[in-house]
Amino acid sequence: MRAPVPASTGFACRAAALACLLALSAAPAAAQPPPGFLPPPQNLAQLSAQGAVEVPQDLLTVTLNTTREGPDAGTVQNQLKLALDAALAEAKKLAQPGQLDVRTGGFSLYPRHGRDGKISAWQGSAELVLEGRDFARISASAGRMQTLTIGQVAFGLSREQRAKVEGEAQAMAIERFRAKAADIAKGFGFAGFTLREVSVQANDQGPVPRPRMMALEARAAASDAPLPVEAGRSTVIVTVSGTVQLK
Repeated sequence: MRAPVPASTGFACRAAALACLLALSAAPAAAQPPPGFLPPPQNLAQLSAQGAVEVPQDLLTVTLNTTREGPDAGTVQNQLKLALDAALAEAKKLAQPGQLDVRTGGFSLYPRHGRDGKISAWQGSAELVLEGRDFARISASAGRMQTLTIGQVAFGLSREQRAKVEGEAQAMAIERFRAKAADIAKGFGFAGFTLREVSVQANDQGPVPRPRMMALEARAAASDAPLPVEAGRSTVIVTVSGTVQLK
């Protein structure tokens, strides 16, 4: 004959069973996502496409400079100022907005020290920049300079030309991006895609600035002859990259 179970033990068993039942019934509710929860996106594809347009460079930048050296800082500074003023006056004779713009460049003055650590002399430099779309006008102006010599010649794209070409390259890049996204969607068995995020970047590639030989500078200044220049071509590249949702 089985011994009778104490009342306290039976109550404890029933309480434990009830607690277990409550825990099991509450478990599914705790596993439910909170309000507003969104599952991670699925079927995303990252891709990029480029559009490139090559055009002639239509902007010429000529940097002219000079250096002076002497025992006194004030004297060197005044010599640089006189050389720069004379060059400015000459350049302004042919200046025309957009065709030949004239501006001053760097102007520096610094000491030189001897072996004893003391200042032995002062040296300085000054620059004048000619820039514009009229190559012949800029060339002629640079060739007439008597107080400055040509330090660097660089070609590039004007703001108007760059904006026009970037628009063409961007349209090309966007069209290629859309076509690539459609091909990817089709390849994975989807009917189409929607755009989630996108970025557009533009840059251009062209010849680097070219220093001119000192002999050429001397001949151009002495003979009052135009500076020989020949522009190259720049390639404007626009890259479109982003993420699409396949659907």
